[in-house]
Amino acid sequence: MLYREEKPTSGQIIVGGVDVGRLRNGKVYKIRRKIGVVFQDFKLLPKSTVYENVAFALEIFGVPKDEIHSKVIKVLELVGLKDKIRSYPAQLSGGEQQRVAIARAIVNGPKLLICDEPTGNLDPKTSMEIMSVLEEINKLGTTIIMVTHDIDIVNEMKKRVIVLDSGRMINDYAEGTYTNENN
Repeated sequence: MLYREEKPTSGQIIVGGVDVGRLRNGKVYKIRRKIGVVFQDFKLLPKSTVYENVAFALEIFGVPKDEIHSKVIKVLELVGLKDKIRSYPAQLSGGEQQRVAIARAIVNGPKLLICDEPTGNLDPKTSMEIMSVLEEINKLGTTIIMVTHDIDIVNEMKKRVIVLDSGRMINDYAEGTYTNENN
């Protein structure tokens, strides 16, 4: 709902002062330009290189080519994949594919990054590597909202944890851990 993939049946979803539930369909793109999204299944373009996958996010907004190049290189350095710019998704590990997806999501410099189970398909070591990348992005000023069921990640990161049950917030922990209390 934050990204306006779905409309709320009641209540409001306010992002950056805008009620996204009330946005006309033709105006949804405006809010999406300010939000990055990282999906569990990467959603990479299989016939495009790493560079092309990340650049695509800028091309659709009409960013000039020279600006695209510098931004893509910068975010690929941030996620540790500058040496893979000519690789295709099938040539990458799951963790590398997820880093490409993260780079694509942040290349526009969003204030908000939504991560839907970004470590769900990864082994524990790779998951923690992805979390380190996300932590660096957060330190640079991007707010990250992440959905996860991974107990180890929640306990390791000790970030704010909001527990939902049937769409309702039942707990909010400033430096949360996954304990029996909030399961």
